Amino acid sequence: MKPIQMAGLVPQHFLWRVTDRIAVIRLNRPERKNPLTFDSYAELGQTFRALAHASDVDVVVLASNGGNFSSGGDVHEIIGPLVGMEMPELLAFTRMTGELVKSMIHCGKPVIAAVEGICVGAGAIMAMASDLRLAAPSAKAAFLFTKVGLAGCDMGACAMLPRIVGQGRAAELLYTGRVLRAEEGERWGFWNSLHEDVEGAAMELARAIAAGPTWAHGITKTQLNQEWNMGLDQAIEAEAQAQAICMQTRDFERAYRAFVAKETPVFEGN
Repeated sequence: MKPIQMAGLVPQHFLWRVTDRIAVIRLNRPERKNPLTFDSYAELGQTFRALAHASDVDVVVLASNGGNFSSGGDVHEIIGPLVGMEMPELLAFTRMTGELVKSMIHCGKPVIAAVEGICVGAGAIMAMASDLRLAAPSAKAAFLFTKVGLAGCDMGACAMLPRIVGQGRAAELLYTGRVLRAEEGERWGFWNSLHEDVEGAAMELARAIAAGPTWAHGITKTQLNQEWNMGLDQAIEAEAQAQAICMQTRDFERAYRAFVAKETPVFEGN
């Protein structure tokens, strides 16, 4: 697929803007604490899949809206209809929600979650699937699936959450569905850091990442995810090959020449 331009995207089910090659996505139902619907799940997945080919976006920020990140799947528009579905429809839905996580992982761009207030259910999953998670002191994360009679193993949670906070802590959150408050979440490593102005901090971090060697950042994201399934010998070899590829880029040469000239390198993503 050829590179595409996404700055002009006009989504139907969430807000979108691109500034300085940073895309900001926010769910847009603040009066309901930004729940997800069948349509927003699907459109978010499509957007992240397209981002893998975007030539005008280097970093993605998932932002909050109205003081909250997301209340997860809408009780009336998702959970209610699911109760009346048969297995084929249910499986189609659960696979679609998993596709959102996979599309975030494979979009090729670093994703930063900037979380305020409520961040529960599928909202917590979206934060979990981000590369970096920044939170306001008001952030309250919870994997609520057991609260509605479901298993905690939703959208990759049993694979990803233990790698972030550890097996025992992940088990506690997934069995109980309890709230993980901001300070505890930072201690556990779920949040990278806490900020009063969390969106401002996320944008500052995004700008710093976007100013780096963005093509190489895509390699880093790929290796972070692919090496989950590798032994150490395989990982070292994969990284040797990845780094050799990066050494062929102009950004590597630019960094060298800037170092020799005692200047700050200006990376161009190639």
